[in-house]
Amino acid sequence: MFRVFNLILFLGFLMTGSSLVAQETGFTKLFNGKNLDGWIGNKDSYRAENGMIVINPDGDGGGNLYTEKEYGNFILNFEFKLTPGANNGLGIHAPLEGDAAYVGKEIQILDNRAKKYAELQDYQYHGSVYGVIPARRGFLKPVGEWNKQTVIVNHPKIQVILNGTTILQGDYLEASKEGTLDKKEHPGLERSSGHIGFLGHGDVLYFRNIQIKELK
Repeated sequence: MFRVFNLILFLGFLMTGSSLVAQETGFTKLFNGKNLDGWIGNKDSYRAENGMIVINPDGDGGGNLYTEKEYGNFILNFEFKLTPGANNGLGIHAPLEGDAAYVGKEIQILDNRAKKYAELQDYQYHGSVYGVIPARRGFLKPVGEWNKQTVIVNHPKIQVILNGTTILQGDYLEASKEGTLDKKEHPGLERSSGHIGFLGHGDVLYFRNIQIKELK
């Protein structure tokens, strides 16, 4: 019964919830904890170290690291640890060329508490679909602690769960039908599959326990 309830919530978004735990059954590891096999892109800035994907400051911390495989609908679980002022992103349905925030979709990964981000637009804070749907704030753990995040995609619906609380739930095509919040073109909103990636902005971050369950 619990699995049936979760499936309805994941795929139908028939109710809003503040707490949701994705099931481990049927998940596949995207990161083996040892190397970046299965990933493509900037392997100078990103490295495997002690069971984590680390953004390497010596490699400038920029650039993108993508899964070799493309994904459509899925449940993605991962953990991340921020450093002060850190900024990164989770790309979904992305091609390998172009800015994933526009040619795909970008889910913000950001140290919301940093003073330099105090004047951002609502759609730029952690968990937001960049430029399109703002996320709720106040659920990140302090910098230096591990956060757990789940991203559920059933095109065009998306849900982001941070540390057990739903911070974003919506339909990105519906949200943008009268224009996007950032007033820019986002052709990637129409894409229903593509690569998953980490989108660097020159800052140090850590990722681990990255796993995915594909949905039909």
